[in-house]
Amino acid sequence: IKIVTIFIIKILCNLFKRLTTGYQKGEAKELLIFYEKKVMRKEKNMALDTNVGNILTQQINKEFYSAYLYLTFADFYEEQGLKGFANWYVIQSQEELAHARILRRYLLDNDWTPTMEAIAKPDLTFSKVVEPIKAAYEHEQFITASINECYAVAQKANDFRTMQLLDWYVKEQGEEEANASDLLKAVELFGGDPKNLYDLDRENAARVFVAPTMPM
Repeated sequence: IKIVTIFIIKILCNLFKRLTTGYQKGEAKELLIFYEKKVMRKEKNMALDTNVGNILTQQINKEFYSAYLYLTFADFYEEQGLKGFANWYVIQSQEELAHARILRRYLLDNDWTPTMEAIAKPDLTFSKVVEPIKAAYEHEQFITASINECYAVAQKANDFRTMQLLDWYVKEQGEEEANASDLLKAVELFGGDPKNLYDLDRENAARVFVAPTMPM
């Protein structure tokens, strides 16, 4: 964008110079046509495909919803006295917010202003320790399918830059599903014993938020 801006300034300065030094209007007109063909065409090529912009905007909303959802899981575990499990989902909520912010920044950097739509209210209720963990695993599978849909739209638009961004999300979702699956298996195997559940809670309490880093 900076390069395009500098180029535009040079074009306009050259145009002004020609107009103020007696060049004919025809030459100035030719210069303007050159500007429209070269600069405007370049800006058009940089514009994000409408379908890509829309689906990434929708994905931002899904990431925000995920953050809301995981906070309700944390609240459930707080009520159960399992602060380690609560911490796990507070951290998970922070990760989802980070995912949303990355998408927002990407859209803004590509001249697309995302629309912040209303976030749906999580309506799941639980009575057993394992239930939020099962729900989290299913939700991560849903988000994986959503990311894959984003990728398919970008691929159809031949938007290789967005596909590069989404490569990171595909890998990230693989890790998210694996973490959710591992936690579910651990609770299903050992969660029935109070001592084992206590040990799992202590392990989850050690989790800390690490801001995601993009390879781009």
